[in-house]
Amino acid sequence: MSELTTIARPYAKAAFDYAVEQKIIAGWQEMLVFAAQVAKNPEIKNLMSGAVAPESLAELFNKVCGEQLDQHGQNLVKVLAENKRLQALPEISELFNEFKAEFDKEIEVDVTSASELNVKQQADISAALEKRLARKVKLNCSVDPTLIAGVVIKAGDTVIDGSVKSKLNRLTDALQA
Repeated sequence: MSELTTIARPYAKAAFDYAVEQKIIAGWQEMLVFAAQVAKNPEIKNLMSGAVAPESLAELFNKVCGEQLDQHGQNLVKVLAENKRLQALPEISELFNEFKAEFDKEIEVDVTSASELNVKQQADISAALEKRLARKVKLNCSVDPTLIAGVVIKAGDTVIDGSVKSKLNRLTDALQA
C-alpha cells in the first residue's frame, strides 16, 4: 500500500495544485472520488491488469465515468493509463483529500472512550483540540469498554492516552521495575 501511496503522491499534488489555482477544489474532489470508485470496480480492475492497451483503457475508463469527469479529469485518466498507474486512483483521491484538509486547516481526530460521550463532552474535547492543534477538528467517536474509563485521542501522529487502562499498565510496569 505504501508503494501505491508513493506513486500516487505526485499525481495528487499536481491535481490539488491545479484545483487550488483554478479555485475548483470541490469539483476535483468529486471527480477523484468518483474515478476512485470506478477504479475499485472488479471488472475495471481486471482490465487494468494489462489485458487492454493503455489508450483503449483510458478511453473505456472515461466513457464509464461519463460527464462526471471534465476535460482535465479525463486528461489525468489518460496520463495515468499511459503510465500504467490507474490502479493508484483510490490513493490519489485519498491524498487529494488530505491535501484539502491541510489547506482548509482541518484534521480528523479519532476519540475512543470507555463509554458514550455526550454532546457537551464532545464539544469540550473539540474546543480543546482546536486550540491545541490550531485547526478545525472533526471528531470520530467510538466506544471501547476495555479502556475502563477515560479517553484515547489520535490526531495524525499525536496520541493522547488518558485511559485508566494505560495508567494501570504504567503503574504495573513501574511496580515491576
